[in-house]
Amino acid sequence: MLKSLLRYHSGVANVSENHTRKKLYESGVTKSLQSNFALLLKLSEELLDKWLSYPEAQHVPLCQHMLGFAMKSVTQMVLGSTFEDDQEVIHFQKNHGTIWSEIGKGFLDGSLDKSTTRKKQYEDALRQLESILKKIIKERKGGNFSQHIFIDSLVQGNLNDQQILEDSMIFSLASCVITAKLCTWAICFLTTSEEVQRKLYEEIDQVFGKDPITPEKIEQLRYCRQVLCETVRAAKLTPVSARLQDIEGKIDKFIIPRETLVLYALGVVLQDPSTWPSPHKFDPDRFDDEAMMKTFSLLGFSGTQECPELRFAYMVTAVLLSVLVRRLHLLSVEGQHIETKYELVTSSKEEAWITVSKRY
Repeated sequence: MLKSLLRYHSGVANVSENHTRKKLYESGVTKSLQSNFALLLKLSEELLDKWLSYPEAQHVPLCQHMLGFAMKSVTQMVLGSTFEDDQEVIHFQKNHGTIWSEIGKGFLDGSLDKSTTRKKQYEDALRQLESILKKIIKERKGGNFSQHIFIDSLVQGNLNDQQILEDSMIFSLASCVITAKLCTWAICFLTTSEEVQRKLYEEIDQVFGKDPITPEKIEQLRYCRQVLCETVRAAKLTPVSARLQDIEGKIDKFIIPRETLVLYALGVVLQDPSTWPSPHKFDPDRFDDEAMMKTFSLLGFSGTQECPELRFAYMVTAVLLSVLVRRLHLLSVEGQHIETKYELVTSSKEEAWITVSKRY
């Protein structure tokens, strides 16, 4: 769907090629997370130190901080050391914001083509990001680097330069937003559910104790994974998705031919009371049930159907929550009502504020 909205064409492939590309992305996610785990931990701890320095009553702009954290994490783990420079991250974030706001609105309602100024800003931002990506692709093709980043997997795959450019653009655009919003909504829900936060802290304490946070132990955080799954469901994180039909399908008397692009109204399905009891309640315990996890997997949010960007976001958010909840109580601001804005990825209409207090 993003390829279509960006007017990219090289990625319009058959089902077999899409499966091959998906395996390449999954490998890229796995390798980039493994190779850059220490970096992810460092960025999480930097945010923790920042929050620890605040007076307890200080309001923290959660959306702003999570977007900044996601931008730093994704750009360095996906695109490399260029983005160790904060100015490069800020420049990327500015162009990313221009592109994503138009993808989420301007293309969908047709308003972008009616505004010469907005269209020029969008095209300039896209051109600047493509220029950065082309430079990085050229560097990664010609060099030997100790840290494996996501784009390396694309470079090493059987893809042409245009495919690498388009796929790295889409992965970095989507990963930044999905990671930022998953972190934001997870913390929002934790601030309003003291019991869930207590259970998450107990699991983190039981798994890590006083030991360092490691990838192997992150995988043991079963309740944390339930919290993240429930966050995706309750927030309707991605209210719509698209997928090529693998085989010919049928709904009532209507035939869906193989390789048809099918749009899924996930926002409706994720809160269907016939599938999810008390659908508007934030309840991670519902994912203790294997049948619920299977349903979630079939919708593309877990297991073999999980999109690579979401898989990436799950790990980043799990590490961040482990670092934060281990040291801090995450608290809501009294009287705040968070209104939801539904686009390609669900966000809050205005800034979400929280406060924090030290556990020790």
